[in-house]
Amino acid sequence: MGFFSTNILKAIEWADPSKDTIVYKYPMDGRKIVFGSKLTVRESQVAIFLNKGKLADVFTPGTYTLHSSNLPILSQLLALPYGFKSPFFADVFFINTKQFTNQKWGTSNPITMRDKEFGTIRLRGYGTYSFKVDNAETFLKELFGTNSTFSTEDINQYLKSMLVSNISDTIAESKISALDIASNLNEFSKVVTEGVSEEFTKLGLKLTKLIIENISFPEAVEKAIDTRSSMGVLEGQMDTYVRYQSANAIGEAAKNPGTGGVGATIGTGMALGEVIRDSIKNSTKPAAEEEKPAKFCPECGHKNRVNAKFCSECGKPLAQKGKCPKCGAEVGKAKFCPECGTKQ
Repeated sequence: MGFFSTNILKAIEWADPSKDTIVYKYPMDGRKIVFGSKLTVRESQVAIFLNKGKLADVFTPGTYTLHSSNLPILSQLLALPYGFKSPFFADVFFINTKQFTNQKWGTSNPITMRDKEFGTIRLRGYGTYSFKVDNAETFLKELFGTNSTFSTEDINQYLKSMLVSNISDTIAESKISALDIASNLNEFSKVVTEGVSEEFTKLGLKLTKLIIENISFPEAVEKAIDTRSSMGVLEGQMDTYVRYQSANAIGEAAKNPGTGGVGATIGTGMALGEVIRDSIKNSTKPAAEEEKPAKFCPECGHKNRVNAKFCSECGKPLAQKGKCPKCGAEVGKAKFCPECGTKQ
């Protein structure tokens, strides 16, 4: 009787001490189960009985007293007679159904995409994701097998490959620019989550969260983006920017006269003078003189204000629109006045 009592399981339960164990096989160590034994399934756990690798009965969170009524499939597999009370062998697996968060993912190789602005470029990305076991029976059939334990490390590489593959497909199918992806990471994460969820479901899993923390570009593309941003800031001031850059370049060249000889130094000085002269000319030119039209005197040719009626130089009357400046007769577009013959 002492031998039988030490080889019979009276209580079966699993207190998960780890943070990354997905499946735990209860250690039988040659011991048997008897009807009347207690089974405790904690929150965020599912217990499954197997017989010779075949899935039998599934238990959700709760406390159970084992008997043939709550082990109908196992009783059938073992061909146990009605009222059977002798000990029997069976495997018990606990599946952790909590969320496994902060799982890392990243692109081991760049993702090649065709961008409408930059042509063919290669992107890299990284982030985190969370998942949980949504269907314990499917998970055991598809991934676990009959190992003693199964952790996130055992499946992480496979899930990362699924995510990166789906991200690549989503980028190719969306045909959106790389800049739009980088500036809308949250929206893009949602699209990828919808696309890859079916693949997780096939494994009995559920992708609960996907975070794309960063999408990075090659160095040449990043420089092109910086240049374009700078040009956008300088829009409307490009003439000033060009003169400033030219003056700097000429100044740097003048510091190294030995690189181009005397001719280069003279050319540098002449070019610098042209830039400075043009800059001073443009900066000192009155805005009113550039923008407002002028009225010229038909007698002395002096330039007057556009709304002036008499010349400020010789005092002669200025031409009104369509009228002779001498007699005031209507001339329209004629070259000579039809009344006095004055040249218009």
